[in-house]
Amino acid sequence: MTEYPTSNDGRQAATQPGHAPANAAAPGQEPAGRPRPAARRTGDRDGASAAARRSRPRPRGDGTDGDPEPPPAEADPDDKGRGARPAPRRSGGEQPEDPRTAMARQGGRARGTAAARTGREEGRDAAAKARGGRPRGATVAVGMAATRKGDLPQDSTAADREAAAAAAAAAARRNRPGGRSRRPAGAGPETAPQPPAQRTETHERADAAGGPGGDGGVVLTAAEMAARHQRDGDRLRFIGAATRRIARGIDLDEIVLGLCRATVPTFADVILVYLRDPLPVGDERPVDPFVLRLRRSDRLPPGRGGSTGGMTASGTERGTAAGGHTDRTEHTERTGREEREGRPEGAAEPDPARPPGSAAGPGLLPAVKLAEVAPGGPLAEVLRGVRPVFGDSEAALDAVPELLGPDYPVPPGRRAVLAPLRGRRRVIGAAVFLRLTDRPAFEADDLLVAAQLATHTALGVDKAVLYGREAYIADALQRSMLPDSLPQPTGVRLASRYLPAAETARVGGDWYDAIPLPGSRVALVVGDVMGHSMTSAAIMGQLRTTAQTLAQLDLPPQEVLHHLDEQAQRLGSDRMATCIYAVYDPVAHRIVVANAGHPPPVLLHLGGRAEVLRVPPGAPIGVGGVDFEAVELDAPAGATLLLYTDGLVESRLRDVWTGIEQLREKLVATARLTGPDHPPPLEPLCDEVLDMLGPGDRDDDIALLAARFDGIPPSDVAYWFLDPQERAPSKARRLARRALARWGLEELSDSVELLVSEIVTNAVRYAERPITLRLLRTDVLRCEVGDDVPQLPRLRQARPSDEGGRGLYLVNKVARRWGATRLSTGKVVWFELPFTNGG
Repeated sequence: MTEYPTSNDGRQAATQPGHAPANAAAPGQEPAGRPRPAARRTGDRDGASAAARRSRPRPRGDGTDGDPEPPPAEADPDDKGRGARPAPRRSGGEQPEDPRTAMARQGGRARGTAAARTGREEGRDAAAKARGGRPRGATVAVGMAATRKGDLPQDSTAADREAAAAAAAAAARRNRPGGRSRRPAGAGPETAPQPPAQRTETHERADAAGGPGGDGGVVLTAAEMAARHQRDGDRLRFIGAATRRIARGIDLDEIVLGLCRATVPTFADVILVYLRDPLPVGDERPVDPFVLRLRRSDRLPPGRGGSTGGMTASGTERGTAAGGHTDRTEHTERTGREEREGRPEGAAEPDPARPPGSAAGPGLLPAVKLAEVAPGGPLAEVLRGVRPVFGDSEAALDAVPELLGPDYPVPPGRRAVLAPLRGRRRVIGAAVFLRLTDRPAFEADDLLVAAQLATHTALGVDKAVLYGREAYIADALQRSMLPDSLPQPTGVRLASRYLPAAETARVGGDWYDAIPLPGSRVALVVGDVMGHSMTSAAIMGQLRTTAQTLAQLDLPPQEVLHHLDEQAQRLGSDRMATCIYAVYDPVAHRIVVANAGHPPPVLLHLGGRAEVLRVPPGAPIGVGGVDFEAVELDAPAGATLLLYTDGLVESRLRDVWTGIEQLREKLVATARLTGPDHPPPLEPLCDEVLDMLGPGDRDDDIALLAARFDGIPPSDVAYWFLDPQERAPSKARRLARRALARWGLEELSDSVELLVSEIVTNAVRYAERPITLRLLRTDVLRCEVGDDVPQLPRLRQARPSDEGGRGLYLVNKVARRWGATRLSTGKVVWFELPFTNGG
């Protein structure tokens, strides 16, 4: 019995094959029961649909399709002399009607046909349900079957036959090997051949249902189509969430961790990530042999089952977000709440009767740490192919054991996916996704998911390696421009810290330095070049070198800043920097400070009081045409001086003076911990100062230099002036012998007298002004001889016939250290001797 569509009023019309329905119209007449369409109908407001219906062929009275009715001809204005051409006559001798009336009648007939088709479909659904037939999803199949048998309803329109022909052509294309077909003659654009798509299990089920021997050519039911669309949407949402998590990583470990956390348990139960060892950087040629090292492996906890279905929307969201809740190779403990949230939707509950780990064997046994890829081997061929493959495919049957080890249990069937990780130029690793036996196997579409994950991971690893090398170069450049270690001059102890602005900006313009000066003095320098680039670091290096050179000339602090300002102007018009330069004299217990637009230093006294030193601010270096002013301040023993850059006290959340006040309060609070009689240790003090920085206070790099003033007591200093005469060497020996006897260092008398005599003799030969002699007793015995001659003495090898030239040779052999320093008023020659009995 053939099903027929229902009429416009919803009543089903079903007759025996070969008989026309009761309301069928005779040829040339309107069908009975159908109202004649009006010229305008308010319910039809869709212009595009009306135009499409008007273009549909109008059925003839005999039930066959005819050509669309041509519009009535109009009179040509140019044919006035010849007479207007008559319009073609309609059948039956009817005269041409008004064009507007014809168009309205044609549109009404099309609307009536569409309404009748809708009613027929509803009638077929009702009849199918009444006799237990096919649901509505099989309507297309019935139409195709009817088309093949040639028993379409008698009142079927051209649109019905056209749809049935299109469905039959589509079924023929699917049944043909390769899934390709030629466009049938007379078919519409919708039947044009499409490029072959990747075959999935969904397509295979559809082919099995609609192929030869199938049940009427059924393609997909409505439930199957909805499930397919749901799975496709879930895959897209999972890929989006996973790639965002992978892209958040900035270094190698974060990217690999993001891949593992995003895929377990949502996409796989076990994942193993191998990377090339060593990883090539940029355009570097990789080294041989090709070795893959296991970087990270994650798995579900023992005894846990995988998801029983595909990726759901909620499962994707929870699985991606709860990737950190699953047990890792480090066997991280989980709470009960995390277990509930980490289980994807539809996941199987752990079976208490099942032995722990019975279904999680691949996650429990360790994989090989290093896998050498043999040239031309199975693993090399898979990696060269780039595309992910199933573990049971012919290409991966030998490749997976070569990577994971021959004893590693790989789940059977399509439960393993091997995805090569290809960077910009070469393969840099591989990822293996595994699903346990209590979870559905991978589908063909999951290969596309694995390819996306592998591509994003490989590109992220490539960028992370490049960034790591650039960060290393920047960090090495910055560190090379800062002192490797601070000197430990006499009478002062030093400590320093440097922090970059952020992990992504390791290069800055901040620097610090401590330069020993003649007379046991020390120069303390802290500067800040504007910017956080390689250019700023390069300018900082040049200014630091200039400051060291100027300091060796023993220039006053204001003169040093003046020459630095000139040097910055020679480097460029926009080379700006701030700097503070201080010189500490441990003998006089005084400090001379000059400032060039830098934050003022803070002095922490021994009793716990902290004060901000009043230093003229000055103009930044590079402005030009400004004078710098220096001030001399007391530097009592036990006090601590802090020099810093503005990154320590200024940020977007606070201004400079607020930060300076917080620094002062921090120093006072730290000093209370050690009491009023003991200053806080320098290294812990620097750490406490940096702890005052909050999460939003790191807008700039930070340089910190702390100096503890110990000084040299007057009782440990002996100082004399000697006239440049012949008696000066003998007088110098006598004065030195008395000082050593007073300090209890008689065992050093012979060595000191010999060296003092040689140095003073050289000074007397060339000096014109009084000579200075100073002895300092600290951890060593230091002797300094100064004169007004700027030329520095040079060590040379005296010939046997030379009468002189052996004085510095003796100093070099006897003294532990010696040197000569040029001053603005001459030079100083010094030497040091260690104590033999501990001083």
